[in-house]
Amino acid sequence: MGLFERYLTVWVGLGILAGVGLGLLVPGAFQAIAGLEVAHVNLVVAVFIWVMIYPMMIQIDWSAVKDVGQKPRGLLLTLVVNWLIKPFTMAALGVLFFQYLFAPWVDARSASEYIAGMILLGVAPCTAMVFVWSQLVKGDANYTLVQVSINDLIMVVAFAPIAAFLLGVTNVTVPWETLVLSTVLYVVLPLAAGMATRHALQRRSNQAVADFVARLKPWSIVGLIATVVLLFGFQAGTIVAQPLVIGLIAVPLIVQSYGIFAIALVAARWLKLPHNVAGPACLIGTSNFFELAVAVAISLFGLNSGAALATVVGVLVEVPVMLSLVALVNRTRHWFEG
Repeated sequence: MGLFERYLTVWVGLGILAGVGLGLLVPGAFQAIAGLEVAHVNLVVAVFIWVMIYPMMIQIDWSAVKDVGQKPRGLLLTLVVNWLIKPFTMAALGVLFFQYLFAPWVDARSASEYIAGMILLGVAPCTAMVFVWSQLVKGDANYTLVQVSINDLIMVVAFAPIAAFLLGVTNVTVPWETLVLSTVLYVVLPLAAGMATRHALQRRSNQAVADFVARLKPWSIVGLIATVVLLFGFQAGTIVAQPLVIGLIAVPLIVQSYGIFAIALVAARWLKLPHNVAGPACLIGTSNFFELAVAVAISLFGLNSGAALATVVGVLVEVPVMLSLVALVNRTRHWFEG
């Protein structure tokens, strides 16, 4: 691992502190940035997210999709967890906690927006950071590429309909145009750009792809930290004024993460998957494409909405939870031997 991956929690933590601090010190600057939007899509956030995920998209080898048939059970597990279980359990937990268990401490409008943010997290399976998680558990790199590639193909056509359905069920009005636009902006176009870049580089050599991604990696780090700083800067006032809300949102997100992981891990053992396939499959199903969720929440509900705050809390929860699950995957390696 490089310095970034090894101390990822530290960098994200520093970005959070910097964002909250700057948001309190210079709120006018963040308000000005918040006003830079087109069709409810913030341009500055869009640029940073693109900078962050573009190098990851280049690493996706679409030619590896032809190898899916060699190990279909691992892919089946990933798809079932990501598209038939996870979005619906996230919506159910959001309703359970914010319409019932936490109802005395949260007003109805805010509760509805928190649920919406959680749903957007649940409908967006991880695309970028999953490569890091897979590396940490010594996963099969090629198979991880297959899993991510298939999930991205499905996300292009399934994200908007599933999100709209679940948001509608929870009584939130959904502007379809904005949702589709966000899907195109943060999934379709980066994927297309990554594919085109990879194709052009491979015409020279396979090593050219690795060299180019290595040169872009520092910019990916800049994009991640800058996005975190901006998101927490936008929400700085709310975070300081309502620390209880942050804790309330974190509870169902943590329950969802460990619950989905437990389902995936047990299913992986039942399916007798090898550890280097089971590990990434469980982690892909557990982690979220929080870049997309945050962007869509901002587009649909605004930078200062409860939905945007819920997705930002997802960023806060994601890294420590996923690192703990990486450790658990490595400790259960003997479950899958032989």
